Amino acid sequence: MRLNAIKPAAGAKHAAKRVGRGIGSGLGKTAGRGHKGQKSRTGGFHKVGFEGGQMPMQRRLPKRGFVSLTRARIGEVRLSELEALPVEDVDLLVLQQAGIVAADALAAKVVLSGVITRKVNLRGVAATKGAKAAIEAAGGSVQSAE
Repeated sequence: MRLNAIKPAAGAKHAAKRVGRGIGSGLGKTAGRGHKGQKSRTGGFHKVGFEGGQMPMQRRLPKRGFVSLTRARIGEVRLSELEALPVEDVDLLVLQQAGIVAADALAAKVVLSGVITRKVNLRGVAATKGAKAAIEAAGGSVQSAE
């Protein structure tokens, strides 16, 4: 294979439209820009969302909702992951050291996923209603930081 002989496949490339090059091209005279007005002129564009001085749509509509900046830093822990831990007393630091939640996690919450058969004492870690019931049924306790 010679690098100087490589060509794109037939039909893969299209010739660029040459605007403003006479009647025969189909894009002569106004070159597809229409007649007069800001958009027909050189440099005649304005910022995105500009509506000619009218209050733009994104400013007319009310702001809604809330996106929590810390949501991504709340770790989710399954009951099956608690079951695999070698210690009985579990807090956020233990979960971080075991690699169950991220090292930069601000909080953790236990969810009802999997089974737990041994006693586990949660301290400063939240738990869902179902997970709390499962932990207490196995003889453990939940003391959340809330």
